[in-house]
Formats: sequence, C-alpha cells, structure tokens
Amino acid sequence: MFEGIREDIRSVFHRDPAARTSVEVLLNYPGLHAVLMHRLAHKLWTMDFKLSARFISSFSRWLTGIEIHPGATIGRRFFIDHGMG
Repeated sequence: MFEGIREDIRSVFHRDPAARTSVEVLLNYPGLHAVLMHRLAHKLWTMDFKLSARFISSFSRWLTGIEIHPGATIGRRFFIDHGMG
C-alpha cells in the first residue's frame, strides 16, 4: 500500500515541474488526493462494500472537485494535474 502511495507521489514529480517536495505534494495536490481516495473507494467497491465506496467517492468529489466512479479501474502512475478549470 505505502509503495503505491510513494509511486503516486513520484508520478506527480515526473509530470509537474512545479512540484518541489513530497510534503507539498501530499498537502496541496487535489489530483493526488482524488487518486488516493479513489484507490481506497475502488478497493471497497471490489469487496462489495458499495455504499462505503460511494460515500468515499462523493467525499472525494466534494473535497477535490474531481469525480472518479469507484468502479472505474485506473492504472499505476495515474496523474490528474488540474481537476477544475
């Protein structure tokens, strides 16, 4: 799990030249927040905890403005630079 999070953070550095530190990325990148919450929601979805998965997905959309259906499969190193606008 933690290796996956580290890989998601590294993907931000590879695709966004404005990213400076891991702490900055963890605190300030809504695209990363959406991806991390989606990975949790998707895991719950596949375990048939659909209501919990939808709740996390809805919370993620409210928090980040980025909507990813919990049933959607995204690959490794998936990166969202600008979720709105």
